[in-house]
Amino acid sequence: MADTSDFRNGLIIKFKNDLYSIVEFQHVKPGKGGAFVRSTLKNLRNGKVLDNTFRAGEGIEIVRVERRKYQYLYREGDFLVCMDTGTYEQINVPAEYFGSGVGYLKESEEVDILFNGEEIVTVEIPIFVSLKVIETEPGFRGDTATGAVKPAKLETGATINVPLFINVDDVLRVDTRTGEYVERVKA
Repeated sequence: MADTSDFRNGLIIKFKNDLYSIVEFQHVKPGKGGAFVRSTLKNLRNGKVLDNTFRAGEGIEIVRVERRKYQYLYREGDFLVCMDTGTYEQINVPAEYFGSGVGYLKESEEVDILFNGEEIVTVEIPIFVSLKVIETEPGFRGDTATGAVKPAKLETGATINVPLFINVDDVLRVDTRTGEYVERVKA
C-alpha cells in the first residue's frame, strides 16, 4: 500500500470513498511533534476543492486511471457524443463531466477522458481554445488604452468580454477554465 511519501501533483487517490486529484502538497516537519503533509485535493466528481492534513507515512489508496484521447463530435441532449480516436468507437458522456468549460468546446475538438476500468472518472478539455467571433459591436482604432471591454458572441454560442478593438470574424484564444479572453490569434 502507498503512503504520503508517494504524493505528487496530479496523483489520483481514493479518499473518503471518493476520487480526488492532488492539486498541491507540502511536507511539514515542525520543531516539536510529528511530521505531516498538508495537501489540497480536488474532487473529480464535483470539482470541489478541500484542504486536508495527513500524518507523515499515513497509508493512502492510489487509483490507477487510464487516459484515452477522444474527439468531441456533437451534443445530444444532456450528453456529449465523443469518438475514440484509435478505435472510432463512440460513447455518450454526461455533460457534467466536462465542467464549466463545455460552452467553449467546438465540434471535432480533442479531449482526454480518464477511465477507472470502464467507468468514466472525469474529462479534461483543452485549457486554451481558438474560437471565432460571430457577433460583437464594431471596434475602432485607438480603443486600446482604456482597458474597456464589450461582449462578444463566439461560434460555440458562448458570450465573453473582449477588448474594444475586437471585430466580427476575429479568432480569439479563450481560457476554458475561466471563460476569459487571452489574446487575438488572427484578425
